[in-house]
Amino acid sequence: MMLIEETTVPDGALPVEDLKAHLRLGTSFGTDTVQDGVLSGFLRAAMAAIEARSGKVLLRRDFSLSLSFWRDRAGQSLPVAPVVAVADLTLVDRSGAETQIAPAAYWLERDVQRPRLRPTGSCLPAIPSGGSVQIAFEAGYAAAWTNLPSDLKQAVLMLAAHYYEYRNDTGLSEGCMPFGVSSLIERYKVVRMGFGAVR
Repeated sequence: MMLIEETTVPDGALPVEDLKAHLRLGTSFGTDTVQDGVLSGFLRAAMAAIEARSGKVLLRRDFSLSLSFWRDRAGQSLPVAPVVAVADLTLVDRSGAETQIAPAAYWLERDVQRPRLRPTGSCLPAIPSGGSVQIAFEAGYAAAWTNLPSDLKQAVLMLAAHYYEYRNDTGLSEGCMPFGVSSLIERYKVVRMGFGAVR
């Protein structure tokens, strides 16, 4: 399995001003934008860490998933959530020839933890021997920062502030993520039950 982030969050969508307010940085000294690049970097790092820990995509963007086999031809779980739409499903054979599958042959089962690609019929199309399937989809809670759930926004700001405050500390802190951030994202984590099964 290979998940690729096809698009990134644009700089203009990052809540740099919100982070400045959270950090209580001084203003009106003619240097208000000097640290914007640094703050943007910490915001991106905080978002990436929260997405990795929770399995949830915060701001909407495009992804592609490459698989060499279906785990279940009755429905393939997608590795991140929430998925907004599946844009394309393409079979690729060993020689690289592509066959696009008609959208009428599959549908998206929306789920807050594990969205699934489902077949319209009894099973998903067979993947060619030695080939793969490419799934293009869009995922994310919101297109803009202001529309994110408030607890996720707070978690991002808290973690970015933590990275900023301890930017010169090369040692690992206890748990690597502040408790307040962990508690805010706890309800978004994927629940695992017995032998690593995902529910």
